[in-house]
Amino acid sequence: MWHKQRLAALDFEASDKDPASARIVSCALLLVGGGMDVDARTWTVNPGIPQNPDAVKVHGLTDDYLAANGMPAAEAVGEIVKAVAEVVAGGTPLVGHNLGGYDLNLLNAECARHLGDSLEGIVRQPFTRVVDTMVLDKHAAPFRRRVSPTQGPYQMRTSAETYGLPWDEDAAHGAEYDALQSARVAYRIGSIAHQPPQERPGWVQQLRNRRGPYDRFDDLAGIDVDELHRRQIGWAAEHAASYQEYLRQSDPKAVVDGSWPLRPVGGVA
Repeated sequence: MWHKQRLAALDFEASDKDPASARIVSCALLLVGGGMDVDARTWTVNPGIPQNPDAVKVHGLTDDYLAANGMPAAEAVGEIVKAVAEVVAGGTPLVGHNLGGYDLNLLNAECARHLGDSLEGIVRQPFTRVVDTMVLDKHAAPFRRRVSPTQGPYQMRTSAETYGLPWDEDAAHGAEYDALQSARVAYRIGSIAHQPPQERPGWVQQLRNRRGPYDRFDDLAGIDVDELHRRQIGWAAEHAASYQEYLRQSDPKAVVDGSWPLRPVGGVA
């Protein structure tokens, strides 16, 4: 079962929301599950540019702190990519929340910026074993409403709490905490998918009754991680198309790229 195997949880904190222009300020790569102890690697990075103040409010890593304590960006990106390449070469699936929507594309842009090639160009292997808990959650439990004006329906905290995980707001938005929580969410989603439908939580059974004609958690059961990856490509494209349609109600020219888990690297500064 894909959720019970060893997974490599990856998370970044960054200087901005746009993965094409943002810079990495911290990273965590955690090998978890599979009946073995957690093996964690973390990096603190000096991006070399001022951060967006809103980003600092989220992760709490100030420009002064990063200048004094962070690795030079090019050196850190090189180390991170080497660690990710080892994971990919070993066949361990990568897991993260919005991993294919943000984190891998952030690393892709940083590779082009500092190392002169794309992420897959440096790793020399395609990324075909990615588990993105945001994509899984949106597919399995669609139409969730916002929790509050400041907490969206599929952000990390909402997904964690939906699947019964505790949430520590003081530790949240640190790369190591968020990476571990994403792996835990993946495990909870996979566990529900592999339960008989009649034994799944009541809220899941209500989804089936309300939205029909079937329980979408069935789509996540009885498949290996390679097939799960392939299905996520289609689900991510569907989510992007739906969001683009919504945006075009106010902006007829709005475009949402549905490429997953990596988008082409354009010009980066």
